[in-house]
Amino acid sequence: MKKISMAKKDNLTIEDAFAQFVKKCRIKNLSDKTILDYETKMIRFYNFIEKTEPVSSISEETIDDFILSLRDEGVKDITINSYLRSIRAFLYYCMECDYIAPSFKVRLPKAEKKIKETYSDDELERLLKKPDTDTCSFSEYKTWTFENYLIGTGNRISTALSIHISDIDFENATITIRKTKNRKQQIIPLSHSLSEVLRDYLVIRGGDPEDFLFCNDYGAEASERTYQQLVQRYNIKRNVNKTSSHLFRHTFAKKWILAGGDIFRLQKILGHSDLSVTKEYVNMFGQDLQMDFEKFNPLDTLSQKTNKSAIRM
Repeated sequence: MKKISMAKKDNLTIEDAFAQFVKKCRIKNLSDKTILDYETKMIRFYNFIEKTEPVSSISEETIDDFILSLRDEGVKDITINSYLRSIRAFLYYCMECDYIAPSFKVRLPKAEKKIKETYSDDELERLLKKPDTDTCSFSEYKTWTFENYLIGTGNRISTALSIHISDIDFENATITIRKTKNRKQQIIPLSHSLSEVLRDYLVIRGGDPEDFLFCNDYGAEASERTYQQLVQRYNIKRNVNKTSSHLFRHTFAKKWILAGGDIFRLQKILGHSDLSVTKEYVNMFGQDLQMDFEKFNPLDTLSQKTNKSAIRM
């Protein structure tokens, strides 16, 4: 057992400071997944700087050198930023506690963001074609229902698998979401199409109100890994090479915005705490933004009116 000592701030090691940071995260009731991510990212930082070094020795130059060392290893900027976001949370905690002085900002390098992949209309048509319930297995049927749910709500896979049957309110056309990334419960609309799919599914699935909506083949709770594998096999069987469940979330956002949907409502439905995260979805569309461009572009619409007036004259 470690002997208790009156450690001074100047003598506090990086390892001990991080242990205090993790304790504070648990007090704040951050998710185990978030804390594990912090711990995993710190391992890479420990490979660069000795964890027994005083935390007060960390400076802006330390972070600059850390970034350069990652680049020398061939780590891409977008991955570097992922490390920095976690380490930044720890360092800002240390600055608030006066373990590190003077304070400094941890700036993320500019990273080229690739256009995120989405499902095409042709692929969605193949995936959402209802299987023959007289011949298909329950595994195939529940996967079809699951994919309908994902494209109909934009939920993350972890959120979808946390839904209980009682969370589906058919009468008021709402879904109560109890597990989100920011741990804030919310209520989202239940569309008419998804409502019909879920009603039919529940006739076959059965179960009590407290049971999980999407289950294993025996009606019990299922893991994310299980459903990721189900989606992969199902998509390949339907001649769709894209097999990511998260692409349904990207596709939901893309179609919402291209259909003229309100970005503020999209933020609420997707459960983003910051609108800037929602705005990033606009960058994934690429050439899709050219669709009907002349129809909405002010210059083109004004030119069309001018041409029509000239014809009348």
